[in-house]
Amino acid sequence: MAVLKVIEVLSSSTTSWEDATQKAVTQASKSLKNIRSVYVQEQSATVKDGKVAEYRMNLKITFEIE
Repeated sequence: MAVLKVIEVLSSSTTSWEDATQKAVTQASKSLKNIRSVYVQEQSATVKDGKVAEYRMNLKITFEIE
């Protein structure tokens, strides 16, 4: 039986929500092994001069504990 743990992380990107998600997974995988899934909990963006300046993600990352 596998034991899984869920952590909450925040990430941002000036490119896209997908890029923010990938940045979160890439950074988390530096210290976590066996990442199983990512659940997008919330998306938001900041606006500057009438344009989206930054995409922000609130994610839950699930990984298996060895």
